Amino acid sequence: QVQLVESGGGLVQAGGSLRLSCAASARTFGSYTMAWFRQAPGKEREFVAQIMWSGGSIYYADSVKGPFTISRDNAKNTVYLQMNSLKPEDSAVYYCAARKVGADGYAYWGQGTQVTVSS
Repeated sequence: QVQLVESGGGLVQAGGSLRLSCAASARTFGSYTMAWFRQAPGKEREFVAQIMWSGGSIYYADSVKGPFTISRDNAKNTVYLQMNSLKPEDSAVYYCAARKVGADGYAYWGQGTQVTVSS
């Protein structure tokens, strides 16, 4: 069982930055692919970014490519999402997710952290 706890959300003006953190309880954190998803009111949850266990392969949704950066520190069991040049449309609840290497989907999810970008 993996527990994920996000932090770092909040209210920011358009053009501002936030850094989200996700702390994982897994003893073998390095064997998990980590990702960020987000869900805005009335919309489906959508993929934001993913980082493989080694940190060598990183993928982003087209909508965040450039301003957002995902990274991980396996020694701290933590994955980060640096969000720059934020827009009101980036407002959502952001979720951290973990997928065991070799598994089909993301089995572990955090409780989410709210990001609100004001115009």
